[in-house]
Amino acid sequence: MSEHIKILPDDEHNQALVERVHPPDWKNPEPAPKYNLVIVGAGTAGLVSAIGALSLGAKVAIVEKFLMGGDCLNFGCVPSKAVIRSSRVMGEVRKAAAYGINVAGKPDVDFAKIMERMRRLRAQISQNDSVERYISLGSHVFLGEGRFVDQHSLEVDGKILRFRKAVIATGARPAHPDIEGLSEAGFLTNETVFSLTERPGRLAVIGGGPVGVELVQAFCRLGSTVTIIQRERQFLPREDRDAADLLAQVLKREGVRCKLETQVKKVTKTAGKKILHLTCPDGEETIEVDEILVGVGRVPNVEGLNLEAAGVVYDQRDGVKVNKFLQTTNKDIYAAGDVCYPYKFTHIAEATARIVIQNALFLKSAKHTSLVIPWCTYTDPEIAHVGMYEKEALDKGIPVETFTKSFKDVDRAVLDGEEEGFIKIHVRKGKSKILGATIVARNAGDLMSEITLAMVTGKGVKPLSVGVIHPYPTQSDVVKRTASQYYEKKMSPFLKKMLKRWFSWKCK
Repeated sequence: MSEHIKILPDDEHNQALVERVHPPDWKNPEPAPKYNLVIVGAGTAGLVSAIGALSLGAKVAIVEKFLMGGDCLNFGCVPSKAVIRSSRVMGEVRKAAAYGINVAGKPDVDFAKIMERMRRLRAQISQNDSVERYISLGSHVFLGEGRFVDQHSLEVDGKILRFRKAVIATGARPAHPDIEGLSEAGFLTNETVFSLTERPGRLAVIGGGPVGVELVQAFCRLGSTVTIIQRERQFLPREDRDAADLLAQVLKREGVRCKLETQVKKVTKTAGKKILHLTCPDGEETIEVDEILVGVGRVPNVEGLNLEAAGVVYDQRDGVKVNKFLQTTNKDIYAAGDVCYPYKFTHIAEATARIVIQNALFLKSAKHTSLVIPWCTYTDPEIAHVGMYEKEALDKGIPVETFTKSFKDVDRAVLDGEEEGFIKIHVRKGKSKILGATIVARNAGDLMSEITLAMVTGKGVKPLSVGVIHPYPTQSDVVKRTASQYYEKKMSPFLKKMLKRWFSWKCK
């Protein structure tokens, strides 16, 4: 019998969610004599692996100890983007007068309704990841904690699953920083923040990564007084410095209190209020809040799997060790997604799962090292990136040219009132090959796909400039206009002089 799980608040939407992704009355089936593929973990990587294998006719078993759909459906992409969407509406309302729209009175934020909408939509989307769906596709689903017995067997709920190949796709969980008094005071993570039904009046966010900056802006727009605390000198430390600086300016303008190069020394609790003791560049400081949200990274889920029995090498920080084929130290066991990969994004979990299916069930030929990886942080404006940064290329001894265009020069962005942003395309010097790009824009994630496609196909900047017609007026025109700078730069002063003489001669 499946363990009974509750997701708070225990309303009709969360009950529907649990009914689909971890049915309370679920009974595990009798195992087949052997499976072509046993998948441990039913998040994005696990479910994509299952879909791929099932579509090929393989005998598949899925093992999940908590919720089908994993972090993305239950505590990540789906709920966060629903809340962010509501906050974007609020951001638009506050700017309505600039567009000639007068909103009478102060807009009222119904936080409880916003969160109810999120839960309703999450439950609706959960049908895609439900136990029922995967049973209908032909998979066996086992709910419970899976532990390897040996190199080709897994035990779950007292049943032994034997396999030819297996995939470890157990994902990752929020890291908990070692801060004195934090656990005693209590804190939220992405796994608990979406259970809120009342808006926190004062919120502190520890960590300036994607989770931190996205939710900082959302909660600020929805009426919380928010402070974000980041140890490094910029938010999103891996991102382009200009992009991070622009985001900091936006957050400050919207009312977020930004504390960069700041550490939380300890947390105390007095009369129900939480007090953070900070070490800042200009000295010591304390702030009092109602809630603390922690977003300082993720830790791979490797505990409890008995990986030693399967001959799978791992460590607590980086997770399961894999080669370029995503094969573990057991040649018949692969890993995909957050449990083994440094880039912990849903779309990367999907991409690595597709590599695993090809390598585990067919010829071992697909390599994760060939992936062109884009990502996006869903602030407003968004920050999207693909490939190398300029500094990264230079550190590797690759000569680089960078072409930049501001959205202030893009007609549609000006008309939309969304000219705050830019695009940078990094090209190998003297060549057309695109090394990487960064876009800061309202819809940067969507705009980046065109550049990613150019990189994957190896076409370089030429088709972006002269080979693709962009409808006018669109914001995607910025890609063409930036790429056109490559050809403008190729026109050396000498060549321009010779062409001018030639055209002058043709007019005689």
